[in-house]
Amino acid sequence: MSAPAARPLVEIRGLRKSYGQTEVLAGVELMVAKGEVTFLIGPSGGGKSTLLRCINFLETPSGGEIIFDGERLCHEDGNLFHHAPERVLREARARMPMVFQHFNLFAHRTVLQNVTEGPLVVQKRPRAEVEAEALAILARVGLADRASFYPAQLSGGQKQRVAIARALAMRPSLILFDEPTSALDPELVAGVLDTIRALAEEGMTLVVVSHEMKFARHLADKVHFVAGGHIEESGTPDRIFDAPESERLKSFISSILA
Repeated sequence: MSAPAARPLVEIRGLRKSYGQTEVLAGVELMVAKGEVTFLIGPSGGGKSTLLRCINFLETPSGGEIIFDGERLCHEDGNLFHHAPERVLREARARMPMVFQHFNLFAHRTVLQNVTEGPLVVQKRPRAEVEAEALAILARVGLADRASFYPAQLSGGQKQRVAIARALAMRPSLILFDEPTSALDPELVAGVLDTIRALAEEGMTLVVVSHEMKFARHLADKVHFVAGGHIEESGTPDRIFDAPESERLKSFISSILA
């Protein structure tokens, strides 16, 4: 008898999000396995970033179900929508930090202080332990010599690697990336992509919104095409890029390659 399949780290069923009369997510279905690298691609305005923000409750969904590592964060009961208590959501959010396209660093804090803020304030861990771990993480992302610098003294690529280090300092189960290279000059993109690639090779679970199609093709385990507020097509990178089925995906890939 074969072993039962491992439970997904993230399970999303029928996820909806509306702003007034505008429906941004229209019943998204998504599963993310532990250790899996998932890319969300698609046209601007299709719902990719909103989906990321709903997964860790930076945005509150309007309906549907999210289960994270076995814990149900929200669900529907008839016509009523329920979400877990704020304490549970806060703890879940700490385990799946997001790396934003515009870094979101504290300008008045050093690199080391930016990285240690979450573990000290949110997780209440001992300062000596947190600072030692933060220095090791900064070395891991190639910024060991920038611990005492302030964000204004860093390049865009260095700021983004600090943001990644800050996420790693939370000892995450999952990292969410929202267009991590879109705000960078072209010559700075490679360093950030190399850092993300190293995390994937170490077995970290990643969900990445990106327009870096070549990067997605080489790194992703699964690619999901998000358009019109739902996932229109899913598959391996080869399936999505070499044998797209929907006309919308074919058109999107053609426009990107052009």
